[in-house]
Amino acid sequence: MITAEGLVKSYRDVKALDGLDLDVPQGTVFGLLGPNGAGKTTAVRVLSTLTRPDAGRAVVGGHDVTARPHEVRRLIGLSGQHAAVDELLTGRENLELIGRLLRVGNVPVRVAELLEQFELTEVADRPAGTYSGGTARRLDLAAALVGRPEVLFLDEPTTGLDPRSRLALWGLITGLVADGTTVLLTTQYLEEADRLANRIAVVDAGKVIANGTPDELKAKIGGEQVEVVLPDSSGAPAAVEALSTVASGSVRADGEHVTAPVTGGAAALAEALRELDARGVAVADIALRKPTLDDVFLSLTGKKGS
Repeated sequence: MITAEGLVKSYRDVKALDGLDLDVPQGTVFGLLGPNGAGKTTAVRVLSTLTRPDAGRAVVGGHDVTARPHEVRRLIGLSGQHAAVDELLTGRENLELIGRLLRVGNVPVRVAELLEQFELTEVADRPAGTYSGGTARRLDLAAALVGRPEVLFLDEPTTGLDPRSRLALWGLITGLVADGTTVLLTTQYLEEADRLANRIAVVDAGKVIANGTPDELKAKIGGEQVEVVLPDSSGAPAAVEALSTVASGSVRADGEHVTAPVTGGAAALAEALRELDARGVAVADIALRKPTLDDVFLSLTGKKGS
């Protein structure tokens, strides 16, 4: 449903995209992860026809985004990083306006459905300028769905939402995909990508540096990990030395947290405890766990996710 080949986009001396390649199957959630400035938002802007690439090619729903932007726009919905609503209009009027512009059938019914879905019914007739940041965000997301798009671009959609609203949005996205909608999602919440995305591309410096399912990406940095929490960071050097004797790869220290990739499961955990005890390393907590997307993100980019 979405294909990008060698996309390049520069802003003066900054190369936001540097040969970006993507392939997003229909009816899936595709996650774009990367540090700030990696090129995620620029990629969304190119794919949604808001920005022309300097080089490369992108196709959405069978239409070239540069040669046939109007056809692409008929297929897509977009919610950017910041709520783009008319603050002088009420929530209902914002959605009705979009419905009329998109020539949606039976606009009042569609608007009522979205107001209920996004829990906006009680504030529907208040000016959007009076909404809290989270409420304005929900209105913006509802606006992106007025036309029942085949392809939905969500650029950090849950920023500013409380946990309850975030979970509700996750459920809505899952339902849309079950009905055949294709979703391209950028997010700073790695848990969100892990929960929603069928496939993930990790982007850094304008290009894809890793691509796969969440489980495939986690497998690239090893299986299980022993994670040690120390009372304070002063014991980290000794803990690294101890865990290096049982680790299957490099041991990573971050303040009072020390992490080591291991094989052998519980036996490796027991051996790690013996080595720490032998060196007199005090331990506040220790656990055996599988890698998370945060580990993948840090391993690939050298930066922490949110």
